[in-house]
Amino acid sequence: MSLDRYDLKADSNQLSFEFFSDGPKGKIKKIIQFKRLINSEFPNDLFNLGFGDFNDAKGKIDDLVVSNNNDSEKILATVAAASISFTDQHPEAYIIAQGSTPSRTRFYIMGISKNLKQVTDVFEIWGASADGQWEFFQKNKPYKALLAKRK
Repeated sequence: MSLDRYDLKADSNQLSFEFFSDGPKGKIKKIIQFKRLINSEFPNDLFNLGFGDFNDAKGKIDDLVVSNNNDSEKILATVAAASISFTDQHPEAYIIAQGSTPSRTRFYIMGISKNLKQVTDVFEIWGASADGQWEFFQKNKPYKALLAKRK
């Protein structure tokens, strides 16, 4: 995808990535992590995509903080780039993503909807409807969670 994004630093397994958001609130360290989940519905590898600001005091990701650094689209493009890098290393992986709040999940849906052609050139995308059933992603439709698989 050819969207403006931040430079990523990855661990050797492409399971954890870090970058710095740069805006009016300064440089904010962000972390993206892919963690394996066990789920009989998905016979292949299933990974949760975790994302948030790194909280130095607690030494962990804070996925509830709102940084308001005026770079949300660039951040989403950076998360997409990390997902591509991750699936280069783990091509059979399914990635599940759900915002820490319903509004964050809506934000992810809006980001995918806005860049649907570029996203679906690289990934197959599904959304979990209100009743928990997976369906192929439809632009601007409300979903509880998202699922992606590299093409």
